[in-house]
Amino acid sequence: MPDNSAALPRKGHVIAVVNQKGGVGKTTTAVNLGAAIALAGRSVLLVDADPQGNMTSGLGLRGKRGQAGTIYETLVSGVDLAGCLLPTEIPNLFAVPSDRNLTGAEIELVSLPERERRLSRSLQPVRGRFDFVIIDCPPSLGLLTLNALVAADAVLIPLHCEYFALEGLADLVGTLKRVRSGLNPNLDIEGVLLTMYDDRTNLGQLVARDVREYFREKVFNTIIPRNVRLGEAPSHGKPGVVYDSRSRGSMAYVALAREVMDRHQLP
Repeated sequence: MPDNSAALPRKGHVIAVVNQKGGVGKTTTAVNLGAAIALAGRSVLLVDADPQGNMTSGLGLRGKRGQAGTIYETLVSGVDLAGCLLPTEIPNLFAVPSDRNLTGAEIELVSLPERERRLSRSLQPVRGRFDFVIIDCPPSLGLLTLNALVAADAVLIPLHCEYFALEGLADLVGTLKRVRSGLNPNLDIEGVLLTMYDDRTNLGQLVARDVREYFREKVFNTIIPRNVRLGEAPSHGKPGVVYDSRSRGSMAYVALAREVMDRHQLP
């Protein structure tokens, strides 16, 4: 029989959602992309690697822990990540929560062996259970983000359509190059996502043009508009695609999920 395995999409594709600037839509993107893919029938694991825990609360899981704890216990104490998984209200969507203990992890990780690879090693036994693993990173390029970059197959970079959108990207691109050269040679860019886009302003159009000139084919076709309903959803503990599935923002994230799945040949 012919071997068609090379044509099949690989399970457990790990995407780190990264930008050292805050307020660009990292958590909104991680939560809604993951939820939209899960609603399409694919299995997704969301990992909250941000001490602020916004992904955790945006899924209605604030204050909840897996049987073995949270992402903090996994990174610092080496507990089995499988024991930290929690189901969400959405079928096929699971999460590893964060809590305030993660605030101290940056310091505690410094003295631990293989400090950059702790998330990667903990994900290995479980990643094959999911079609996608999506990691929400803090707005910094510290050890927590570095762990995500070493664990990831690719990075998704949300960019706010504002004047300073490209500011600081040189630092991020430089970090990606260093990670490739020393820790994760296969790290790729999943795509650049334009967020909080307002097509009524010339500025938004100019930023979108500049980003496409800079990143070219790496920029997603989908653009996420400014949308009040997306901002309201976390206070209800729900992804926007569930809270108001017909809002412009939710429909944009559904389109993004389709684009991501198409890139990975998932029907």
